[in-house]
Amino acid sequence: MSEIKHYIYPSTGVEHYGEIIDSKDGFDVIGCNTCGFKHVIPIPTPEEMNKYYSKQFIPERPLYIERFHEDLDWWKMVYKEKYKLFEKYLPPNCRRILDIGCGLGLFLKEGIKRGWKTIGIEPSQQAAKHAKNLGLEIIDKPFDEYYIGRIGKFDVIYMHEVLEHIPDPIGIIKIVYQLLKTNGLFCVIVPNDYNPLQKIFCEQSDFEPWWIAPPVHVNYFTFDSLKQLLCSHDFKVLQSRGTFPMEIFLLMGDNYIGDDTLGRACHNRRKNLEINLGLGGLDRIKNDLYTTLAKHNIGREIVILAKKVKRDEIRK
Repeated sequence: MSEIKHYIYPSTGVEHYGEIIDSKDGFDVIGCNTCGFKHVIPIPTPEEMNKYYSKQFIPERPLYIERFHEDLDWWKMVYKEKYKLFEKYLPPNCRRILDIGCGLGLFLKEGIKRGWKTIGIEPSQQAAKHAKNLGLEIIDKPFDEYYIGRIGKFDVIYMHEVLEHIPDPIGIIKIVYQLLKTNGLFCVIVPNDYNPLQKIFCEQSDFEPWWIAPPVHVNYFTFDSLKQLLCSHDFKVLQSRGTFPMEIFLLMGDNYIGDDTLGRACHNRRKNLEINLGLGGLDRIKNDLYTTLAKHNIGREIVILAKKVKRDEIRK
């Protein structure tokens, strides 16, 4: 019988308990019965995480800026798709967006080109400086309840690969809800770890689960667990979609784990595929494919678009 572990988080006093799934570097990953999703224990404190991200964002990823600009055409395509999606669900006069964890600011820059009013929050001083140099309005402090009532309300709040890092994702979702206008949209993107393709590769190759990365990655979601989390906090899921399942390369024999050169080559192949599908007018087919894969919990990332609603509207 698997071991059940109990842990009380000092910052909130909340007890977390669940079956231990994996262990790494002094942390256990549990399927938490309190939260409804997997996360590590002990959970890093907000102070520990803020200290890390305010100083270590770019030093830990020395090629981050260079490669982002190398991929700029692809990123612009990705960003345009997101704004088109938001504009599909919103009337023309609703164009105010908050990007939490905005990084270098290029997503917001694309929004300004489309007539959006933008604000970014980025605790990394280096990334925030880069974004400010683009002429963007950036707050270089951590995201918390301080902002409620201070920065107004938004038509869209966007979080790209942020929620997996946060010690208290439930608390953050509650703040997001308060900062959204009625019927406002919340677009959240997280890694899709413990997915079927990863599990197959580990089983067939006797490979350890490389995606476990405490204390940087605290939370591990599935499509179902993330949708349930949002629905339980008065969001109605409008759309869920995956991104290209990079683990396919592993199953085809291209083991890019720990091999930066091969990993970059695999990424470029995915990038070229998506760009060429777009140039060929086949975006709809690509999106249909990624939506179908999401139903089977497949895709490198989980992409969910949800709407702020009243509780009795969630099931409508």
